[in-house]
Amino acid sequence: MKAASVNLVNALKEVLSESQVTVNQTVRELHGRDESYHAVSLPDIVVFPETAQQVSEVVKLANMYKIPVVPFGLGSSLEGHVIPYDHGITIDFSQMNKILEVRENDFLVKVQPGVTRSQLNKELKKYGLFFSVDPGADATLGGMAATNASGTTSVKYGVMRDQVRDLEVVLADGSIIHTGNLAAKSSSGYHLNGLFVGSEGTLGCFTELTLKVYGIPEHVMAARASFPELNNAVDAVVSILQAGIPIARVELVDEPSMKQVNLFSDTSYNEGPTLFLEFHGNEAGLKQDVEFTREIVEDHDCLDIKFETDNAARNQLWEARHNLAYAYIHGTPGKKLMVTDVCLPISELSGAIRHAREAVDSLGLTGGIVGHVGDGNYHVLLMIDNNNQEEIARAKELNEQIVLYALERGGTCTGEHGVGVGKLKYQHKEHGESLFVMEKIKEALDPYNLLNPGKILKPKERV
Repeated sequence: MKAASVNLVNALKEVLSESQVTVNQTVRELHGRDESYHAVSLPDIVVFPETAQQVSEVVKLANMYKIPVVPFGLGSSLEGHVIPYDHGITIDFSQMNKILEVRENDFLVKVQPGVTRSQLNKELKKYGLFFSVDPGADATLGGMAATNASGTTSVKYGVMRDQVRDLEVVLADGSIIHTGNLAAKSSSGYHLNGLFVGSEGTLGCFTELTLKVYGIPEHVMAARASFPELNNAVDAVVSILQAGIPIARVELVDEPSMKQVNLFSDTSYNEGPTLFLEFHGNEAGLKQDVEFTREIVEDHDCLDIKFETDNAARNQLWEARHNLAYAYIHGTPGKKLMVTDVCLPISELSGAIRHAREAVDSLGLTGGIVGHVGDGNYHVLLMIDNNNQEEIARAKELNEQIVLYALERGGTCTGEHGVGVGKLKYQHKEHGESLFVMEKIKEALDPYNLLNPGKILKPKERV
């Protein structure tokens, strides 16, 4: 270890404790990757702070030594966000995992960044409340805010940015700020919540989040509707939304993916293009929504629709959907999962999914299409051999085709996974001159380019 690194480790141990600072090879390896196909790169040091003040002290030392800092939640990201390609310090927030306050009358909760989605919902259930954002993985709330996560329920409740009332953030110089307040709305000042949510650790480290929560609905019903073609399924979703049905979840799963669902989850669902649906509401309203939905999907040649009122059957349905990525991994041993992620205007979705299916087939790749189609977001789940450079090249070509198709039609290169390093190359094409505004914000808040360098914006030399 270099002398500067030894000095930094000793300095870190003075502001934290011996057990909160490590250079252990195994620990560093665990913090050098995420769930993506992107190349591994290890941090030099991993720290485990317990308070915002400790995070501040770590960042101050990093600033003093001009060492990069990368925030780390659970490493469930899919575009290399937490991989420290410039090495430096990884701040692991797993010890900052306290639910600080539940303000049930305000429908707010205050948490530390290491709290996971399931941990929060377990506590909120005591109050008849729940947190709505459901990306599938049991990610940390800090990580979900960093990538502006969304998932299956965003069609009704919105994405992560819609839930954040306030953030406590440690900036690059170690100062601590708050970005919002407890009020439901404000016309005061710049919208800092919106700026920091989705910033992927490039503008600051989140040490506390105040989030909006919801009352648990009186009744919940799920359904599974199968169709002869993908187009029928997507067009049915558009009609459901146009009808104003307040659907809580609407997920598309294509035919190859339904086969993987049945193999992995030991189910016997129809193996055609399928919509997984969920409705929240009171008994009378729910009955009307369900019947209206049945009429709509039948108008789009639905082959079969089955409603699940039993909790066990409903849970099995959504567990099967959430486990789909693992179903592909389990069903394709020796290959690595690569997930695309684009979002388009709902009117362009049917053509986009048809284009994606044709591209997967023409390139001879193994993969399925799934999506949170209620808000125009879809994914291609690809299984690729990381040792086969030709296959990797075809997968990257597919990703490029899908992204460019979305951008040309007013969409975005990522609906929920974030930019990380995987979508860096598309930033200028998507944002144009506004990308330079982002660069100026980054330079103002992080002049030495120490906070998660090389993510969202192209790497720059540190001053």
